[in-house]
Amino acid sequence: MTPIVIIEDDEKIRNYLGALIAGSGEFNLKASFISAEEAIEYFDAHLGNDIELILTDIQLPGQSGIELIAQLKPRRPDIQFMVLTVYDDAERVFKALQAGATGYVLKNTPSGKLIESLIDLRKGGSPMSSQIARKLVMTFQQQSPYKDGKDSLSDRENEVLSWLSKGYSYQEIADRLFISIDTVRTHIRNLYEKLHVRNKKEALRKTGFR
Repeated sequence: MTPIVIIEDDEKIRNYLGALIAGSGEFNLKASFISAEEAIEYFDAHLGNDIELILTDIQLPGQSGIELIAQLKPRRPDIQFMVLTVYDDAERVFKALQAGATGYVLKNTPSGKLIESLIDLRKGGSPMSSQIARKLVMTFQQQSPYKDGKDSLSDRENEVLSWLSKGYSYQEIADRLFISIDTVRTHIRNLYEKLHVRNKKEALRKTGFR
């Protein structure tokens, strides 16, 4: 069974988690702590050398669960950390992930789902409550809105592309637009980069000309 440690300051929740994990038949509960400081002392004494998973709350007396992860992860990169908390704001989620957490689950998660999440974590997954996953997606979309490459083309690049679609050569396009053939090549190279394509056929297909 997989050795695991719990860090939770609420006695009732800590006892519930201990009983749940111990009775799962999947995990060996090696220790439980009420603070990050106690857990760090445990690892400093080399008592947790076999620990593979840590389940921790964020809001703890003294150091937070995120600070705990940030301290232990560099020392024990083999340990997988799962946050179990009531906090679902994007800021805390990002901080936890940046510190080294690979799972983030809310405390209202059903017991069976929590065990499934721990098993998923053990197998290399990154389990998250659906509410957390949705918040991460929304935050990412707000920070990095999707942009169609076609929308970023300049008027002249669109003109060049239009003439290309009609089968005109570089020189013929240059003559029609009253620019040099080198300028045509520059426009084509730029629109290829913006569209993330490698040739005329791909460019025309991606922009709907063919």
